[in-house]
Amino acid sequence: MPQPAAAEPLEIDCRSVKTRLDRGEPFVLLDCREADEHALVRIEAARLIPMSELQQRVGELSDEREREVIVHCHHGGRSLRVAMWLREQGFPKARSMAGGIDQWAQEIDPSLPRY
Repeated sequence: MPQPAAAEPLEIDCRSVKTRLDRGEPFVLLDCREADEHALVRIEAARLIPMSELQQRVGELSDEREREVIVHCHHGGRSLRVAMWLREQGFPKARSMAGGIDQWAQEIDPSLPRY
């Protein structure tokens, strides 16, 4: 009997996300921070759906169920919860970007403001 595929690791580091963006790999980068945080600093490729609105707006992602959805927040706590919730909703490749946009600002783009 074939074994089910191993689940994707729940977290991915920001350097791996940057590499995938640079290569143009197909995935969704989802920012789950609130709009005021997004206004302060953002990753241009990311799509904003705040965690507080996700239950009402998850339908906006329905076409992305088979793609990898990489979620980021400020430090990685909310995005981890969102990634686990998305997996429960039928997004088996949902992952959290460890360290969030704060880690991204330190390792990838030091020109970004930190808060």
